[in-house]
Amino acid sequence: MKKTLLIATLVICSFAANAQAQKNTSQSYIEQFKADAISIMRETGIPASIILGIAMHESGNGNSNIAQKLNNQFGIKGNTGSFYFKNNKKVHSAYKRYDSIMESFADFARVITQRRDRGAISSELTETQYEKWVKGIQRSGYASSKKWGAQVLAIIRKYELNALDKESAKPAPQQLAQNEAATTTEKK
Repeated sequence: MKKTLLIATLVICSFAANAQAQKNTSQSYIEQFKADAISIMRETGIPASIILGIAMHESGNGNSNIAQKLNNQFGIKGNTGSFYFKNNKKVHSAYKRYDSIMESFADFARVITQRRDRGAISSELTETQYEKWVKGIQRSGYASSKKWGAQVLAIIRKYELNALDKESAKPAPQQLAQNEAATTTEKK
């Protein structure tokens, strides 16, 4: 009886450990956050492919420590230090903490559109010029690696993220509801 109980406990613990160790795949990350990226694109004009491609690259599909512990998908540093726990030890971090991944996406868009060294990119380019966006962001000093742009472009192309950029032409669900309400009012 004790052996059976011990074996059952070990099996349950191994399943629990395996469930925690599962990582996001590129496809699962895209499916989980493409609506958020499209929403930010509609608000700011930054292509959804840029938002998702850079987030996937910078966070390892949301699997990095700062992505998991701080909801920081872009490696954005903050003015005030944050911390998280790893192996029961408090880890101080220069990276910014966000309450949600959507908040991280929105702050990335703010950094790209409002900072002097990057703001011109958003006024010069459209949602469908993802290659020029990557080159402009890299030239502005967002990343120091010379390979960064090529790596982000490879992710965008491999997963055909630029197809999401065409979503800006479609009305948002909120816009569809407003259009429907206006049409109904006009018919009365």
